[in-house]
Amino acid sequence: MACDAAMSTMLSKPVLQCHINATFSTSARSPDPTRISLRSLKSSPYMLGSSSSAATFAPSSQICSFSCKQPAVGFMLGQGRKTPNLRVSAIIKEHTGSILGAENLRFVVVAGRFNEVITKPLVAGALETFKRFAVKDEHIDVIWVPGSFEIPMTAQTLAKTGRYHAVVCIGAVIKGATTHYDAVANSAASGVMSASLNSVPCIFGILTCENMEQAIDRAGGKVGNKGGEAALTAIEMASLLLHISADKRAII
Repeated sequence: MACDAAMSTMLSKPVLQCHINATFSTSARSPDPTRISLRSLKSSPYMLGSSSSAATFAPSSQICSFSCKQPAVGFMLGQGRKTPNLRVSAIIKEHTGSILGAENLRFVVVAGRFNEVITKPLVAGALETFKRFAVKDEHIDVIWVPGSFEIPMTAQTLAKTGRYHAVVCIGAVIKGATTHYDAVANSAASGVMSASLNSVPCIFGILTCENMEQAIDRAGGKVGNKGGEAALTAIEMASLLLHISADKRAII
């Protein structure tokens, strides 16, 4: 098959989808003129930087319609010339949180004692991160609860006091021989999310691991310290929500 000179690209939403229409000619030898593979597109002067599946070809109209749900970054035309697919208008405002200027923010860490061989290093990682980004010691509280199941209700209570800009939830749920793991992990995740909805950000720093080795790797081991990552997320989210509140009229 040979590809004719008609091809157009269209982005229906800012990021996710593109449609390509091309005109094709078929030969009598084609075993199935109703299908054309992406390889034919790639071998044509119009090359698509994607690995999606085949397109659909209508013999009567000789139009091939190809859909790509991946971000079409690097759509190629002609001899390797790149044409950007998405241009952000200067009118569009972008808002993001900052990890700088956190010295006046207040945080509380809610940690489960269960599996404390894991949760203590996670809390230490969170406190070290707060210190690195200039959060004052007097602006940090640490609350210990029995386990991960008790974290959400405690986080919600603390978040509603108005004393803190964010709550960091730290725990460790490690899979065992029963379904207890699933009940605790699911309840902890949904509970922390619910605690955030009508208050300040509650950051999910609860490990849910298949075994103790995975947990150790994430509590300062070879994968890093997820407690420190949770603290960094708390700083950014607290900053972002303060920015949104200050600029509420402009945003909404």
